[in-house]
Amino acid sequence: MDVTAPAHRLSAAVSAASRLLPARAGLRLAADAAGLTVAGAAPDLAVRFGCPATTHTDGSVVIPAAPLAETLKVLDTELVRLVVEGTRLALRLDNARFALPLLPETGVVPDPPAQVSEVAGAAFASALRIVAGTAAKDDPLPLFTGVRVQAAGTGLTLTASDRYRMAVARLPLSSPGSLDVLVPAALLSEAARQARGRVGLHIGPGRFGVSWQEGLVATAVLDAGFLSEDSIPSGAVDTTVTLPAEALAAAVRRVGVYAEDRRVLTLEVGDTQVRLASARQDTGEAEEVLKADVSGGRTSPSFQARYLLDALAAFAGERVVLSIQPGMRACILRAVEPGEVELTYYLMPMLSR
Repeated sequence: MDVTAPAHRLSAAVSAASRLLPARAGLRLAADAAGLTVAGAAPDLAVRFGCPATTHTDGSVVIPAAPLAETLKVLDTELVRLVVEGTRLALRLDNARFALPLLPETGVVPDPPAQVSEVAGAAFASALRIVAGTAAKDDPLPLFTGVRVQAAGTGLTLTASDRYRMAVARLPLSSPGSLDVLVPAALLSEAARQARGRVGLHIGPGRFGVSWQEGLVATAVLDAGFLSEDSIPSGAVDTTVTLPAEALAAAVRRVGVYAEDRRVLTLEVGDTQVRLASARQDTGEAEEVLKADVSGGRTSPSFQARYLLDALAAFAGERVVLSIQPGMRACILRAVEPGEVELTYYLMPMLSR
């Protein structure tokens, strides 16, 4: 194999594959007339990324993923040439050379299951940034580490929850499709971050995949089970508060400095305003009042500051409606004027002390 590729494009493809694959995984680099392909596989995962390249000699090799990714990250050059030299793959630059050992050949990366629909990549990535952020990072119950991906007709719904909050995003599909799977959130987020243009959605027995012009990620699915917004009562709204999301977030950050260790803030809803308050014995107390459109009763729910900030960040630049339910029921956040991605964010209140 002998191929010349743009260093930054190759680095992006190798880094993306390395982040998705297990530690010490091997990467298959394959060069042909179409360019360079970076691929890898694990028992429940297959990844493939394309990279433009000029191929001098066709061929494929398997090399360690981690050292290749680290080497490419620190190169200060536009082009890098990859040449097989005996039992090494050499990365040649004008003034430097790096050589990595070749690994034994592994199985071919499997093709993805059948495609059932397509979605706009930018909208898909935007929705996943918000929804996947509400999934648990490490939980003994896999249900809470995944994103539920549901397609019905021409609509796609993404849902995730860590039990303290839930985000639900709805966006249009390019063509009618049907699927209902639970996919590891971290893997799906990385795939969406790499995707460009139209993104294909694939489904097969026990597997789910996303694909785009230069990439593919396919994985085994989790048990979708009961992760659904239907399980959250939302019909007993007592108070609605409408105000700019960024103004409320800025106030939360300021007042939150004075919160106790649990960082719990209280929102006291008045006739035409919301008052944020917190106190800490060793640093003092803080309060801030924001103008708001208020309807319904008056209430004073408490929220953990970082969860409230995460929720408001999803509506940056928009006016947001907080639908507050009585007692310890979830507060529901929605944009006044939703865009292509229609987002609903459920935030559980905290017991104030």
